[in-house]
Amino acid sequence: MWEVNGNSAKNYRLWQQASAELLEITWDLIKYRLKIFDSDFQLLIIDGVLLRSSKALPRARKSLAHLQEHNVPFILLTNGGGKLESERVDELSRVLGVPLDVGMFVQSHTPFGGMVKGVSGLGDKCVLVVGGDGEKCRRVAEIYGFQNVITPGDIAAAYPEIWPFGKALLLHYKTFARPLPKPIAPNDPSSGLQVSAILVFNDSRDWGLDATVILDLLLSSGGVLGTSSPLNNRPDLPNRGFQQDGQPPIYFSNPDLLWAAAYHLPRLGQGGFRAAVEGVWEAVTGGRSAGVTLQKTIIGKPSRETFLFAETQLRQHREAMAALNPQASPSDAEREEAPKLHRVYMVGDNPESDIRGANEYLSPWGSQWLSILVRTGVYSGADEPARKPRVVVDDVWDAVRWGLQREGWDIPTEEK
Repeated sequence: MWEVNGNSAKNYRLWQQASAELLEITWDLIKYRLKIFDSDFQLLIIDGVLLRSSKALPRARKSLAHLQEHNVPFILLTNGGGKLESERVDELSRVLGVPLDVGMFVQSHTPFGGMVKGVSGLGDKCVLVVGGDGEKCRRVAEIYGFQNVITPGDIAAAYPEIWPFGKALLLHYKTFARPLPKPIAPNDPSSGLQVSAILVFNDSRDWGLDATVILDLLLSSGGVLGTSSPLNNRPDLPNRGFQQDGQPPIYFSNPDLLWAAAYHLPRLGQGGFRAAVEGVWEAVTGGRSAGVTLQKTIIGKPSRETFLFAETQLRQHREAMAALNPQASPSDAEREEAPKLHRVYMVGDNPESDIRGANEYLSPWGSQWLSILVRTGVYSGADEPARKPRVVVDDVWDAVRWGLQREGWDIPTEEK
């Protein structure tokens, strides 16, 4: 039989007490790591509620840090773009002082990556990439897997006469222009430059050149630049023959007419450029009064495609967070009993894109989307928002607190 003396007994009791405390701490840590499985909600945060002209808004870092500290899954969704997701994530991490990864971030053109293969199968086809600084968007497209990418700047450098008023920018284009894969050959279309799709990745920097090249392709025969389709303006054909002759489809990645920049008033965005293209198209073709519409695809907020893509990313990020702590993951039985993703809190600053998109989105998984509008971006609170959110708050920290409190979390009140 084991006996202990007084000192030994005291040490043993201290050891028991320390062990119990350690066990309690360990169990608390495990429960903390499993918090994701106890939560049936996530946050979708628009980057416009965090930044203003690449500068962090007050309490933005606090908001993300609080979510990460308490293991609440979230992703960032933006109608911006023009650079690689990894580059943008690095910038955001640095500016906000919060570690982020690519799986937590969706740009307006991120879904374009899905067009490389699959039904679209554009990977080896010639595509025209429009927008962005220099050839940054071309490089993004190539990283996505597009193998044959041209830009309006390439075309202008090779054929300056295509846009007679672009002389001031011609030297700029020549700094990054690449040789075209084929020439513009209107007299020999079979050997001419053929474009299979027009992808507007980011805001146009040269509306005149970009709109001109887009219009030429939409009026072409089979997408061969420099040709004109004989079907155009035929009243016996659908859409009066326009876009009925194998012209390339056009995709816009961002419908925002306005966005909040450094200037004190909202600035025109890619939606403004699209409106200009549509206006020119209507003037040339006769437009709706003649029974002609511009056939186009628009993604980005508030389109259902973008919100569906974002929810898919949310769910994948939730699973990835669980995988980071396999030793703390629940058993298969426990995982089956874990709550499903029932609610998504969408925090945005633009009533027309953020709030409208969340209000109209119907999740195929049945999750409920609740929209929260902040006053730190496009919407300033001066008047009633055109799209009514579930709640209007001052900033992203108030939005996070509102969502967490609604879920029964105890969040301390803090001064701004």
